[in-house]
Amino acid sequence: MNVGLVILAAGESSRMGAPKQLLPIFGKSMLKYLIEEAFETNCVPVTVVLGAHKSKIVPELHNMPISIIDNANWASGMGSSIKMGLIGVYMVEKSVDAVIFMTSDMPFVNAKVLNKMIQIAEEHPEKTIVAAKYNGTVGIPTLFKRSVFEQLLDIEPKAGAKNIIQANKKDTISFDFDLGSVDLDTKQDYFEFLQSKN
Repeated sequence: MNVGLVILAAGESSRMGAPKQLLPIFGKSMLKYLIEEAFETNCVPVTVVLGAHKSKIVPELHNMPISIIDNANWASGMGSSIKMGLIGVYMVEKSVDAVIFMTSDMPFVNAKVLNKMIQIAEEHPEKTIVAAKYNGTVGIPTLFKRSVFEQLLDIEPKAGAKNIIQANKKDTISFDFDLGSVDLDTKQDYFEFLQSKN
């Protein structure tokens, strides 16, 4: 299965007060860490959607073999970044069978998690979506197979991946990923994450 991967990193990080994509985790910036984890999978291409802090983030990604997509409409909502990310993948690799979408603020999404998603997708050809399950709900990271691409391209700007999952419940398979509940939205989130690593 040919799988592309999109990291949604266009947000403003208004609640953090600084670009959370650049926060240090595991000895490097969060975005660089997540990209390097993606490189430990067979996902091609790896596409990063930037927006609000593009000028600050691009230098951090220098010489990395990724596609960078600029979402000028990042403020309209995550749906716009999902659409731009899928277009970015297709521009590089038209034969992708599926695309994984993840965000740039979930520090425990690693190669093991991503490879598990691909394995589940291959073992369940009848399912078109593989979604992480945590906190009693399903969401990102999510793998969407090709048959769902049209719905992703039609997504409303304010909508997110969860909207597509809800619309395709019977075709979705989920897997338990308790650490998916950890996302670094605020300074308090980041402080608690750092404390948990000590």
